[in-house]
Amino acid sequence: MILPDTLYINGSCRITNGAAWKDDAIVFQQEDAVPAVFFPALYKTLQVNYPKWYKMDRLSQLGILATEILLRDADFDIKEFPVNTAIVLANSHSSLDTDLRFSEQLNEIPSPAVFVYTLPNIVIGEISIKYGIKGEQAFYIMEKPGLDFLLQYVRTLFAEGQTEQCIVGWLDLFKDQYTAVLFLVTNSPDTKNLYQYLYHEQGPVN
Repeated sequence: MILPDTLYINGSCRITNGAAWKDDAIVFQQEDAVPAVFFPALYKTLQVNYPKWYKMDRLSQLGILATEILLRDADFDIKEFPVNTAIVLANSHSSLDTDLRFSEQLNEIPSPAVFVYTLPNIVIGEISIKYGIKGEQAFYIMEKPGLDFLLQYVRTLFAEGQTEQCIVGWLDLFKDQYTAVLFLVTNSPDTKNLYQYLYHEQGPVN
C-alpha cells in the first residue's frame, strides 16, 4: 500500500465563539454565542430544514451545522459518492456534555432520547444519515487536535483505494464552549494542499 504524498482541501468550515466561516468568508455571526441561542440562529440562517436536528444532542447539532456549511458549493454532489466518502473526527471531551445531562436524570426516569447520544461517534451517524454517507468512519478522543495523526489516518484511507473524499476535523463541545473545524479532503490537485494550508497558511488548530 502506497500512501499518497499529498491531499487537497475542497472546502473548510470553522464554527466557534458565535461565528461561522466557510473557507475564509464569514457565514454568520452574532453577539450571543451560547449554544442554546447561537445554534438555532445559525440553523435558521442556513435554512437546513431537517426537523430531527432539534431532537439531537448539542454535539450532533454542531456537527450537522458544520457539515452543512462545509458541503455547500462543493465541486460535486457528495450523495453521488456515498461509499467513497469517509468521515474522520476527533475531540477532547468525547460525549461528556450529554453524559452529564444523562447522569442528572438518573435520580428520576432517564430519557432514552438523551442516552442514545452518550457516545461521541453518534455525531458521525447523524451526519451520515443526513447526507447519505456510507464510507469509512472513525472518531478519536485526544487532548488536543492531533493533526499529524489525523492526516496519516486519512492518507491511509485514500491509499486503500475506495475513499475519494473525506470529511476530517475537530468537533468539540462542553457546556458553553464549542469548536468545529472541518475540511473536505480529496486527492484532486485542483484545490489547496492540505498539509501546507494547515501548517503554513492557517496554522495548527488550537
